[in-house]
Amino acid sequence: MRTDPVLVAGATGFVGARLVRALSDDGHDLRAMTRNPGRYDGPGRPVHGDVHDPGTLPAALAGCSTAYYLVHSLDSPDFVERDAAAARAFGMAAADAGVTQIVYLGGLGRDDDSLSAHLRSRREVEGLLAAGGVPVTTLRAGIIIGGGGISWEITRQLVQHLPAMVTPRWVRTRTQPIAVADVVHYLVGVLGLTDALGGTFEVGGPEVLEYAEMLQRVAAIEHRRLPIFPVPLLTPGLSSRWLALVTDVDVQSGRALIDSMANEVVVHDPSILTLLPIPLTSYDDAVRLALGEDRAEGDR
Repeated sequence: MRTDPVLVAGATGFVGARLVRALSDDGHDLRAMTRNPGRYDGPGRPVHGDVHDPGTLPAALAGCSTAYYLVHSLDSPDFVERDAAAARAFGMAAADAGVTQIVYLGGLGRDDDSLSAHLRSRREVEGLLAAGGVPVTTLRAGIIIGGGGISWEITRQLVQHLPAMVTPRWVRTRTQPIAVADVVHYLVGVLGLTDALGGTFEVGGPEVLEYAEMLQRVAAIEHRRLPIFPVPLLTPGLSSRWLALVTDVDVQSGRALIDSMANEVVVHDPSILTLLPIPLTSYDDAVRLALGEDRAEGDR
């Protein structure tokens, strides 16, 4: 049994809920930070904390050796400002509490590219978390495949709700989707790892795919046909409203993600494979697992 407390901020989220289970299974003394600890029913000890209320952070972080930061405000129009303020406060509170490692899940994309506001915000958060002096281990990922993830839900619902798609040019952008289980494996693996302290690592699945190919392969697994007709003049604003009509993703989150789809998000530095050589899940297998999770959730 490992005794150093580990805090997960964002413990009830898409990745966080899976991470706390993995950390608990690994024997860690786990604290799950949430705004509503009385409603928390996952593993570990729930503690009250809100990254947008800095006064709640010292007690949540007290005595912790590592803190995972898995929160964002993508559904807010002012997400850039909110995420910056939250990261700054969390980094300073972690330093004051004597935390020795922050682990952050950011986004892929080349720094020399014209990144979307969403991806630029992820980069800014990396720096602000580190500003307090605690070494930050950053894992940068693109689309994460798993039940409940926003990008996956967009993909699944588009395939399941539409007989055909009229899409903008971003369907030809390359990405490197990764199974959520593999992301969690990496997140657990870097915990307390000396060679990971202060490092930035790019994580992706074994295949580089265009968005169009991702959609069509989901359709094939679902035994559906999905003709795709690109329309160059379909703007991001129109695309996000179109998404809101055919999926249950809100317009604000959809717009932020669609803006990012103009950026190629693939791994250029595979050094994580040397540090943590895990077997990666194929895209099709990740899709099958995600569909199984969605069916299980629907049966509850």
